[in-house]
Amino acid sequence: MSSRLVGVGVGPGDPELVTVKGVNALREADVVVVPVMDSGERGRAEATVLHYVPEEKVVRVVFALNERSDRGRREAAWDAAGERVAELLRRHASVAFATIGDPNVYSTFTYLAQTIAELVPGTVVSTVPGITAMQDLAARSGAVLTEGTEPLTLVPVTAGTAVLKDALAGPGTVVAYKFGRQANEVAEALRETGRLADAVWGSALGLPEESVRPAAELDETPLPYLSTLIAPARREGGRGGKL
Repeated sequence: MSSRLVGVGVGPGDPELVTVKGVNALREADVVVVPVMDSGERGRAEATVLHYVPEEKVVRVVFALNERSDRGRREAAWDAAGERVAELLRRHASVAFATIGDPNVYSTFTYLAQTIAELVPGTVVSTVPGITAMQDLAARSGAVLTEGTEPLTLVPVTAGTAVLKDALAGPGTVVAYKFGRQANEVAEALRETGRLADAVWGSALGLPEESVRPAAELDETPLPYLSTLIAPARREGGRGGKL
């Protein structure tokens, strides 16, 4: 029988936000892989997983997380991680890979699945959706993501602030991911497009160090890399005005 690889979204950090299906997938797998940086510290995915499965079932695999400047180093890390997971799949019937947020939204799982398709042909790959940071931030801040016919645009600020400005110039809600290192530029883009007043940002959602603040308070203070921002659509006309 073919081995199974399942990407499990474990949410943005709060262990209570892992779905029942996600918990079952983690517990049913023979081993659970969690991605770690080469510095070795425990990441959000691993910390969340350990609420539901014993530590001896967890396998830590190094990925070049957030590596954007050195393509060769990134590719080598992906290859090494893929080989490690491929080895696990040859010895186990089912392997789960835990990823923060959702496995189909800016997740390392995407690259792993592509690598496994080449290394272990016939592996059955599936995913279990997870709650995303933008959903959690909306709940914690009271920001409504969409109403009626409003579009929703998700922008990774690692793509550049020009992409963010284009989105902010549009009519819908804009969510920015990974903007912590460019907080000043993001604040300026919000000011230039008149979207600063209602915007909110958050980091470490559901964790002891959680911060949820108005974007108007952004300054030169360094923010965590995985900070999330919501700039709600401009809403006029009262209840149901966008229907």
